[in-house]
Amino acid sequence: QVQLVESGGGSVQSGGSLRLSCQASGVTSTSFCMAWFRQAPGKEREGVASIGTADSANYENSVEGRFTISMDNDKKTVYLEMNSLKPEDTAMYYCAARFFLVDFRGSCYAYLDKENIDSWGQGTQVTVSS
Repeated sequence: QVQLVESGGGSVQSGGSLRLSCQASGVTSTSFCMAWFRQAPGKEREGVASIGTADSANYENSVEGRFTISMDNDKKTVYLEMNSLKPEDTAMYYCAARFFLVDFRGSCYAYLDKENIDSWGQGTQVTVSS
């Protein structure tokens, strides 16, 4: 079974940067979508960014231009580079994956939802102070 292990969270001041990593193990599918979600206390878990084997990166509006999602196929790792961090970015960040038995050629951004995720990471805390 697939396992996702996250790292890179921490505490930074407003305007700072963090790089989150999510290393996958047990992956056998050649078609999948990867995403980062986040959840702040008292709020619903929301999608932040997504990328897929046949889809480019897409972002939630509030992080567009500040965050970059990428994948390293050799290391089986997905990253989230976060720049110009704001206090409202404070949340628990979760790596997520959806796998397909046949090639998925649609938009990961449009398809992914917290209800159809196959595998979740354990979460890594990001705290941004002002």
